[in-house]
Amino acid sequence: MKRILIAFLVLLGLCVVTAAAEEDEIGSVALTRLMGNGTNLGNTFEACNNGAQYGNTTDDPLYYETLWGQPVTTPEMLQGLKAAGFDTIRIPVAWMTNATHLNKGDYTINPLYLDRVEQVVSCALDADMFVILNDHWDGGWYGMFGSESARTRALAMEAYKGMWTQIAQRFEKYDWHLIFEGANEEIGARFDENSPLYCQDSITTYLSDNERYQLANEVNQAFVDTVRASGGNNAERFLLIPGYGTNIEQTCDMRFVMPRDSAHDKLLISVHCYSPWSYCGASDAASATKWGTAGNFQSLEKELKMMSKFTSQGIGVVIGEYGALPGADGVMKENAVAYHRYFLDLCDYYDYCSCLWDTSGFFVRKDLRFSDEDMAALYSQKRRANEGDIDAVKESALASMQSAVSSAPETFREDAIELGEDTIVAWIMWSSGDWSVSYSVGDTYDPDSVSAGLVPTDVVIKGEGTYTVGLDFTGTANGCSSGVAFAAIGLSNTEVVNPGWAIHITDLKVNGESVKLKGRPYTTSDDGRTTRTNLFNEWVTALPADARVLYGPNISITATPIDRADPAFAQIKTIEVTFKYGPKQ
Repeated sequence: MKRILIAFLVLLGLCVVTAAAEEDEIGSVALTRLMGNGTNLGNTFEACNNGAQYGNTTDDPLYYETLWGQPVTTPEMLQGLKAAGFDTIRIPVAWMTNATHLNKGDYTINPLYLDRVEQVVSCALDADMFVILNDHWDGGWYGMFGSESARTRALAMEAYKGMWTQIAQRFEKYDWHLIFEGANEEIGARFDENSPLYCQDSITTYLSDNERYQLANEVNQAFVDTVRASGGNNAERFLLIPGYGTNIEQTCDMRFVMPRDSAHDKLLISVHCYSPWSYCGASDAASATKWGTAGNFQSLEKELKMMSKFTSQGIGVVIGEYGALPGADGVMKENAVAYHRYFLDLCDYYDYCSCLWDTSGFFVRKDLRFSDEDMAALYSQKRRANEGDIDAVKESALASMQSAVSSAPETFREDAIELGEDTIVAWIMWSSGDWSVSYSVGDTYDPDSVSAGLVPTDVVIKGEGTYTVGLDFTGTANGCSSGVAFAAIGLSNTEVVNPGWAIHITDLKVNGESVKLKGRPYTTSDDGRTTRTNLFNEWVTALPADARVLYGPNISITATPIDRADPAFAQIKTIEVTFKYGPKQ
């Protein structure tokens, strides 16, 4: 009996050693296959008070956990998510705003908050899930990195390193199933965010794009170095690096550089995808643009395929957030199941892990079930086994994708203008002030990307001349566009057909009345093919190099010639823009 026991213990020891060796040999791309389909514990630990007078107002973690309407997280909820088809859970956390007094210079994390987060992490691991733990928006404190004050900028980096030192040390004994993610969408443009809570001594400056990229690389490097130096299993822990703003195109920019790492093959890259936002992010099904044409499927694949730049280098990709989000009423959008199926197929085919953004809109945590039976069936079917034939998974995904594209309509609109390679179509890109109404936002003319009831007037450009484009909002749910968040005139293919030509607006009518612009619009191109003239684009922080006007010099030109404070733009029933188009005079 003694010999049998010794032999068993030796065998057990060999199994443990073998398992440990296998874990050590897993690279980041292989890890994403094991992580499978994931979800987010949204609006929970990242829920925070974020006004100038708020911040950390109580030491009770449960206050914040339920602040944005979510229930207290229980082991049963996490087990329910696992049973529903999710093998990974991403836990967003507002560490600074909820658990420190950073606005007073103290970034010590409240141990009660660490205790509560650790409880939930442990429950998720017990449910046999991978866990991603991050710092998530967090009251906008990352704006400190872009402050005009050198003192504030130094405190930002000190606090960032201090935050991750505390988190890493608390979780140092947890194994490779726990992954740290350096931030959320903050590493990039949000370095310029003016937080009233954290940037009181100085406004933040508008850094140049190059400066933001350089700073993003520095912060990501600080994250890796800090975690690696913190001891325990952190020396070899998988780390998820936030891409530039977690935007796919910006993350694929050559200026974004992955950090150096003392561990081998333990870094992953995180991006988000809600494309198109006019469909995925619309506040309810009624205001969402249509989705489901062959072009829609192909555009989504084109965007996600860009991240193969990283997998080809052996860097695992995590789509940390995605989804055709349901409205506050819980109603799923038309074609939402088809959208999610295609998205998951793409992730299977390109070897990405994906984490659904969910705030109990898809999986209702208090009820331990999906709100929609078809969505529940999809995620149950799409679960990927931890051990499976990778080639078979990819072949199945490819066949499903090809079937979706081949059976999709070319357009939903009978009056849509067919766009050839040399066809020039002019239209108004539009997003209302409350983001509930939109039309064909982006450099690709998409007449199907239109909110229900909105009637566009697009025109084919035949050559030099005067043209009028318009939008009629009277048939939408609200009967108008409540203000404007973004607007531009787009002309497809003109940079190729008529390079260097420009637009000059001669008249802008709102509700039938001419409205004066507050500045001169200019003509430019973001993609080298579509020409645009911004009417209101507050995200432009510097004039592009190719900015041009039809007449005269580039004086008093602006990306926001519409004055949206003008009462004329409060409730827009119709808008018409008349412009001249031709070679620069």
